[in-house]
Amino acid sequence: MTVQDFITLLNSRRLDEIIQEYPISRDFLANFRLGTISRRLPLPQALEEVDDETLGEFGLDRYGVLINFSEFLETFTQTKDSSAAVSFLTIIGGFNKSNEPENIELTIASGEIISIVGPTGSGKSRLLSDIECLAQGDTPTGRQILVNGTELDDLQRFEMNGKLVAQLSQNMNFVMDLTVREFLEMHAKSRLTQSAGEVVKKCLMCANTLAGEKFSEDIKVTQLSGGQSRALMIADTAYMSNSPIVLIDEIENAGIDRRQAVELLAKSEKIIFVSTHDPLLALSADKRIVIKNGGISKVIEISDAERQSLEVIEKIDSTLLILRNRLRTGEMITEESLKIYMEDKLCGKYMML
Repeated sequence: MTVQDFITLLNSRRLDEIIQEYPISRDFLANFRLGTISRRLPLPQALEEVDDETLGEFGLDRYGVLINFSEFLETFTQTKDSSAAVSFLTIIGGFNKSNEPENIELTIASGEIISIVGPTGSGKSRLLSDIECLAQGDTPTGRQILVNGTELDDLQRFEMNGKLVAQLSQNMNFVMDLTVREFLEMHAKSRLTQSAGEVVKKCLMCANTLAGEKFSEDIKVTQLSGGQSRALMIADTAYMSNSPIVLIDEIENAGIDRRQAVELLAKSEKIIFVSTHDPLLALSADKRIVIKNGGISKVIEISDAERQSLEVIEKIDSTLLILRNRLRTGEMITEESLKIYMEDKLCGKYMML
């Protein structure tokens, strides 16, 4: 909707109806000290109750409030459908550290998971950075990122409203003194999320499913561990973020159920890039990009043979998960019990230690 559309809406509908449809309206009214005006009238009539001195503090008259309110609503509703904006993304190769051309053009469709592998320092994070800024040949690698086959101008690349790329880095640091519930409710409100209460509840349940140590909705976000913070932000990204492209840097170090986290994000039809050293994550992707000497060395499509290998890796990983959980709970791990367990696993049996 345009500003003019919102002006018409505010002139014709009661304020309580506007607030019900656009809950973020409460913030606008509170900021202009209009939280107590009648909500059973359209805004122009309700403003008749407000004295000129109150409005004058903000350098506005009644018509100015109407215009500002309309612009506010237009700004905070224009990105509601941005998640549908990207059908596919294309990476056009640049150069590696030796200035050798990458000779690659890779197109990734919505819903695909791409793993990025390579030695530490090889350039995995640089590729994520190129995707995050939607590079147009203006980064050290010279790569270009196209969205739906189109080059983007600087406004499209860097505007915060409707941001196309969300990144989950290795370190998540909160500075707000809010509880987990308050944080999620604030984000839902700013996103104009429909059925916000249900979405917040889903986020909380999901985060606790992913996290190794569960946490309550009343804990401060600043008190969360690194793994709990990552779990919360993954759930938030899956259920609330409109960004259609998600970048994840070494999720295996977060102490969470990493494969479930990636599958959760993929279900939301986002394009997922995962930088990883973990065979389980690398082979769970649709394709993997191999980085060497700062450049894209090759792109491998996951084969049926590798998917069969993944079944064996999953068994090994489940064994390691059980051992990690035993360590966390203070239990003993003996050589004898481990041998028995491994033998049963290799025979296809599942026996808990």
